[in-house]
Amino acid sequence: MAKYIYEWPNWTDFVWDGKLILECLTKTAALQGRLLGKMQQFGFGLQQEAMLNALAEEITKSSEIEGEILNSEQVRSSLARQLNLDFPGQTATSRHIDGLVSILLDATRNYHQRLDCPRLFGWHAALFPLGYSGMRKIKVAGFRQDGMQIVSTKGCRDIVYYEAPEPRLVPSLMRDFLRWLNNKNNENNLLKAAISHLWFVIIHPFEDGNGRIARTIGDMLLARAENTNLRFYSLSAQIQKEKKDYYRILEKTTIGTRDITAWLIWFFACLGRAIEDSASLTAIVLRKAAFWQKNAAAISDEKQRKIINLLFDGFQGNLTSGKVEKICKISQDTATRLLQNLTAKGFLKVVGAGRGTHYILAQ
Repeated sequence: MAKYIYEWPNWTDFVWDGKLILECLTKTAALQGRLLGKMQQFGFGLQQEAMLNALAEEITKSSEIEGEILNSEQVRSSLARQLNLDFPGQTATSRHIDGLVSILLDATRNYHQRLDCPRLFGWHAALFPLGYSGMRKIKVAGFRQDGMQIVSTKGCRDIVYYEAPEPRLVPSLMRDFLRWLNNKNNENNLLKAAISHLWFVIIHPFEDGNGRIARTIGDMLLARAENTNLRFYSLSAQIQKEKKDYYRILEKTTIGTRDITAWLIWFFACLGRAIEDSASLTAIVLRKAAFWQKNAAAISDEKQRKIINLLFDGFQGNLTSGKVEKICKISQDTATRLLQNLTAKGFLKVVGAGRGTHYILAQ
């Protein structure tokens, strides 16, 4: 009897409960429509900033799912530069982060273009620009040539959760996958986003980066479903919150039959929660816009504006005078005066004492 889903005859002829999935699709599509309608009420500038927040979340959280913590300021700076947005206080960015940004932007802005092997290989090369995953050299911009197992160590023994198809099968499996994905006469793109994620993970065509590229393909198909290159929510941020359930449902589905109903239900529910949670991202943008509309004249110094924007944009860690010194490239005394001036004006609030002293937004 087959252990893994790909061992079943005609395994890519997935089946699901049509009535249940239609209900999920209808509900999720309605959430997408309401969000896009809401965002159309905002001006171009607010839309661009909300999109910048959502894309930054998508990139950082997709990497975080794989255990990689990115510098969020670099991600936002790279996004702003590649989108030609006016973003104050941009910082220097690494080649790796620029690559991650370019992949997502290609997927979401060129969503109407075909996905083929050269494009996929370009994404993979951008994901690993130096040819290494951590300390390990990997095959980049080409399908894996070795077996692939998902293994977890418990105590003194290894537990194999999943073993991907043999490498000799990968090229033909990917041809079938890409033929299905680019076929405009089959399932709607919202359903294809869910199926493509699972299908790609089952094949596991690369030595590393399969999860991130699967989520990128999903982002591309979500953009097709919405017929816009604007994105105001992050599915990866929601998956990160539900990481245990994400891996659990993937394991359950890949070690099973061709019935993928449970995966589809979970995916659409997770996507729905991501869309609903986008309210917090847009609320930050609106709060920031209202702040500057009211206080622009009171904070004319560019360095002070940079600090306020960093806090609104979710500065990582505690903001101290030492960090301001490095961020603004000024002396310690100047950094302290800058923070004290913003505090005296009522824009910042001091928290803690001594070495633990740091600053937060007063409102």
